[in-house]
Amino acid sequence: MNTKQKDLYHLDSAESVYFEGELRHIKAQTYDVVRKDLKATLLIPVNTDVNPGAEFIEYRSYDQVGMAKIVADYAKDFPRVDVYGTAKSVKIKSIGDAYGYTIQEIRRAAMQPNAKLESRRAITARRAIDEKQDTIAWFGDEASGLQGFINHPNISEYILANNAAGTSKAWADKTDDEKLADVIGIITAAPLATNGKETPDTLILPMSLYNDLAFTPYGTNKDHTLLWFIQTHYTMITKIDWVEELKGAGANGTNRIMAYTRDPMKLTLEIPQPFEQFPPQQEGLEYKIICHQRTAGVIVYYPASVYMADGA
Repeated sequence: MNTKQKDLYHLDSAESVYFEGELRHIKAQTYDVVRKDLKATLLIPVNTDVNPGAEFIEYRSYDQVGMAKIVADYAKDFPRVDVYGTAKSVKIKSIGDAYGYTIQEIRRAAMQPNAKLESRRAITARRAIDEKQDTIAWFGDEASGLQGFINHPNISEYILANNAAGTSKAWADKTDDEKLADVIGIITAAPLATNGKETPDTLILPMSLYNDLAFTPYGTNKDHTLLWFIQTHYTMITKIDWVEELKGAGANGTNRIMAYTRDPMKLTLEIPQPFEQFPPQQEGLEYKIICHQRTAGVIVYYPASVYMADGA
């Protein structure tokens, strides 16, 4: 008896054909599920090139040094440039869950014309893995040794200035000009620190701070917003978005703002094995479908390409 026959031993041929067809339909449906509120894979470059059989990813964190200069026709003293790297490795871990259908549920659906197996269990299983991956992408998983983006140790810090009174960094205590100065400070921190070698293109911040930018009138005639001013005058920032996970993610429970280059050469969310489902396994009177994904969290290759600021 082959594996396929053994798996579906208690179903007759018509029921087996129906069940396998439904699983293909449900599988395609769950792969197509998109949840816009899980933003990690939209805001962090995803890499799936690593072999899913690997247990570790080895990489280097790089620092660029040197610059060019004007040289004469017969010059021999060409300045050297180089890239120095520190070798590191990260673990790859599995995320998993399962859902199932009883034999009676399969038979009940198969006997009804145009009936479909209820797919919410499959969608819930996919959603649970997506949510776990999203959490790991932002905060990592300390027990597994996985690093997240928001609290990654390999990023740079920009120190926000206090308000005019010198009492607070929080936007609730700052003027519109002071809020704008904070944003300009963090998005220009990398270019200033690296002589323009690193230039961010993405700014993320908690929803309350994003709303401050989006809905606060600004300018001489108050006919624009802070967000408009930033987008108009700092055109290298092509993406400004809110990420609610940044709320309270900073030191002492303060808000965190992040500016970075959304480029897989600078940072990646490593998913060696994207979401997959295995063939059904019979357990008693139920067929269980195991769902699985492999992740190594977030890798930041160039520390100066990501800046964060706390206290807003």
